[in-house]
Amino acid sequence: MDTRTTLLAIAAAVVLAGAVGIVAVPDAVDDPRAETDRPGQIDLADVVVAPGEIRGETATLDLIVDLRHRGSTVENVTVRHRAIDSDSGLLVDETVVDVGDVDREGETTVNGSLDVEREGGYRLETVVYADGERRSERTTRIAGVSALTPSYADSAVGFADGNVWPTVAVSVAETTEETATLSVSVSVTNRGDDASEEIDLRLLLRQADSNVIADEATETVDSVRPGRTDTVTTTLEAPDGYNYYVDAALFDDDVLIDETQGVANLDPQERITANETVRDVSFEIEDFNRDGGDDALEDERGDGASDRNRGTDDSTPGFGPLVALVGLLAAALLARRAS
Repeated sequence: MDTRTTLLAIAAAVVLAGAVGIVAVPDAVDDPRAETDRPGQIDLADVVVAPGEIRGETATLDLIVDLRHRGSTVENVTVRHRAIDSDSGLLVDETVVDVGDVDREGETTVNGSLDVEREGGYRLETVVYADGERRSERTTRIAGVSALTPSYADSAVGFADGNVWPTVAVSVAETTEETATLSVSVSVTNRGDDASEEIDLRLLLRQADSNVIADEATETVDSVRPGRTDTVTTTLEAPDGYNYYVDAALFDDDVLIDETQGVANLDPQERITANETVRDVSFEIEDFNRDGGDDALEDERGDGASDRNRGTDDSTPGFGPLVALVGLLAAALLARRAS
């Protein structure tokens, strides 16, 4: 066999092998126009709900939608969000986000929002349309919107909550014959990452039985470092021999952000904490006076306070003279009938 015949035989073998490969693997050679001509597809890859602005009665829910696109350009894409009340099934809010034409392969993020009332739970429906045709949809259920803190009351500063160390500590600073001056220390904690701004601490000393305000005070809580607890101390004055609630509240620009309560038991016979046995004890308020108190304090003050609380007045209440007059008239009538 000459050289020309050999070369022709080799070429024929190569062509035959290529033809066999194409038949065996039909997708080995693709038309580059096929990818472009494939109809565009778009659907929902993910839907995430996050709290937005939280107000007193309503809340904004932010919806973060990931759209997944494949193929050619999808025109006139819109995303519709609906909030439906879980109990009544009524439509609460609806919004439509105009995305436009989507031609980029992969995922695209689209943001939307809904306004709902803070009471109750909701069913959030998200639907993707392409040129008015529904392409994909997803439902998300949420509850507990009422537990979200309003933006105006969102503060990292609050009252300390310890198991042993008291949040509100009350001690007797001074006493007179009729009044007691109380020293009240309140612990405030910054649970945030940054130093806090100045806020107001307001205290009310409230008589336990009548709810009458005996005294009140306002103090400024200076900046508290993150993770630290500071103590604010002030004094309150009230009549001795009664029990009191010490109501404490933190205000930021006249917005209530936290509140707590302590007690001051100045009555030796009664206690205002629940489920506690009451018994008579020997109690003298000057015993707890860190400054020594008034040396002229009379010993019978304690007995007078006890009598006032027990209400043991031996005098006869009501209509004493009137009852005596009626008795005399009745006796006169009986004597006249007898005669």
